Amino acid sequence: MQRYQGQTVAFLTQHGKESLVRPVLEPALGCTVQRAEGYDTDLLGTFSGEVKRIEGQLQTARTKARLGMQLLGTPLGMGSEGAVVPDPFGGLMPWNIELLVWLDDAHQIEVVGMAQGPARSLHRGLRSWPELERFAREAGFPEHHLVLRPQSEDDPRTRKGLCEWTGLERAFEACQREAHNQMVYAENDHRAFGSPTRQAMIVRAAADLLQKLQSTCPQCTLPGFTVSGHTPGLPCRLCGLPTRLARAYTWRCASCGHHRDEPVRQAHADPGRCDHCNP
Repeated sequence: MQRYQGQTVAFLTQHGKESLVRPVLEPALGCTVQRAEGYDTDLLGTFSGEVKRIEGQLQTARTKARLGMQLLGTPLGMGSEGAVVPDPFGGLMPWNIELLVWLDDAHQIEVVGMAQGPARSLHRGLRSWPELERFAREAGFPEHHLVLRPQSEDDPRTRKGLCEWTGLERAFEACQREAHNQMVYAENDHRAFGSPTRQAMIVRAAADLLQKLQSTCPQCTLPGFTVSGHTPGLPCRLCGLPTRLARAYTWRCASCGHHRDEPVRQAHADPGRCDHCNP
């Protein structure tokens, strides 16, 4: 893609995300993703709760992109922000949502890449080393790092970046000495460098961002011509009644507003997805 050939993209991150997105974006776009330094992104919020995230996930990613652009003096910037929330289906399992925001001031456009799926996110109160050993294995340790804190799940005295057994045991003993109730709370460390599950999701978000950057508007030719919604009503193959499945998808340009509806390729929905045949 010639539009970004030879250009520098500022990426403000302190948790190693640049090594995840570079192999996806640089070869395809011809750009250089340069890590911006000089701002502590933990000031915008931490997974472990010491700093509450004030802005929403998307706005926080925008803020990071803008800060990186200011630090490097570039018209191109990228910001990443992750969240671990209850799953959108039943709310019973942890769910990871990763956003990558691309800002292009030269063309006044914003493109957002996203990926989501199950997260590795366990937390538990413990009072013995054997309990912690069992928990750590369930949590994917040592590949997935852990955080320990004494006393309660809200205690701000965290030990982070625990990634080997000896250090984990020492941190557990220290936390237990600090806890009046002998309780130690353990949880997954969700910072990107310590969470292979998040790393894989960030790579997927980068791939989604690339696909959108390579999808240009047929009217104004700017990147980001993507699906913005759908029209339900694909007819059931058995009874012919409309289902909730999409019969067409709407593609829209975020820059000029040009849009078009594209019918789906399949002619009918499976009866198993029909509210009349399968109530």
